[in-house]
Amino acid sequence: MSPDSQQEPPVADPAAGPLAAFRGGASGSAGRVLAFKFGGSSLLGAERMLHAAQLIREAACEASVVVVVSAMKGVTDSLLGIAASVAGGRGSDAIREADHLFYLHVDVLRELRLDPSQAERVASELRFLGKDLLDDVAEGVQHAAFSREALEDRLASYGERFSARLLVAALEKSGVSAVPVSSSEFVLTCDTFRDAQPHIEETRRRGREILLPLFADGLVPVVTGFIGATEDGRVTTLGRNSSDFSGALVAHVVDALELVIWTDVDGIYTANPHESPEARLLHQLSYDEAHAMAASGAKVLHAKVVPLAAETAMVVWVRNTFNPRASGTRIGPPYAGRVFPDVTAPAPRGCHNSSLRGAA
Repeated sequence: MSPDSQQEPPVADPAAGPLAAFRGGASGSAGRVLAFKFGGSSLLGAERMLHAAQLIREAACEASVVVVVSAMKGVTDSLLGIAASVAGGRGSDAIREADHLFYLHVDVLRELRLDPSQAERVASELRFLGKDLLDDVAEGVQHAAFSREALEDRLASYGERFSARLLVAALEKSGVSAVPVSSSEFVLTCDTFRDAQPHIEETRRRGREILLPLFADGLVPVVTGFIGATEDGRVTTLGRNSSDFSGALVAHVVDALELVIWTDVDGIYTANPHESPEARLLHQLSYDEAHAMAASGAKVLHAKVVPLAAETAMVVWVRNTFNPRASGTRIGPPYAGRVFPDVTAPAPRGCHNSSLRGAA
């Protein structure tokens, strides 16, 4: 089916909850795995993190969920600015910028309004991350441990690490048991810093050892996107704007049936909707169509997402965090007369998933 000739799929019933577009013919949730990936604009501040946590909570009633996160919008650019200050010999500027970035995340924690004991625990974890960031900046200033490229990747990784910890706090406030997981623990890459390539099969083996027991314990793993590590443990990144690819990679690791890429637009359009009034939302794309669009420069989807999804016929959705009732864009095999598979139908009453403890 070409993008120009497709017919519009059913739109979610507004009374049925924000994830109702996934409902349909499947029954039961045992062993079902769903992957969510949230972009930086979807996690910008406490209010948006709590909104994302609610989307995750609804899905976790019906499936095991793994979440992949970007840094909050603008944070990666700030971290790369810190790396540039270090490289330019402006050590005091780099330390001041790193300190400012730490307090930016502390402010988000404060706005989450956790109970005092939980807030102090999370604040302690953020302080450890902040200290590590300042230590890495200091090491870079002294030219002691890292090449410029390796230092840039190491510093850039902190955005996702802060983001993951804060989203876990938002999930816990929402009644969902969750745990932050650094993807550098299992995403094995080459040592091409700033554009590292993952070793898929070894990443899958390591990732399953870490993530599957968390599912068994009723936990939602919140995994850092964008980052990996070399065989000897040096932090790498998969390239700018690669967190979608990280989402597909983690979804592949856990055999997710579907990957939902939550972003700030309703899906994939024929043109930039902010620039062209004639832009149309594409409700359904084949793998080939979506890959061709991504390869030609469409910014909504990373070019490496679709080939990885196609290997296991995993369905990829591009959805709007801020308009979750919209059906978005579906990428995958043809429907063949079937309705949307039911893997994320919300259960506002009587949710018995062991990972949900009741909203705090």
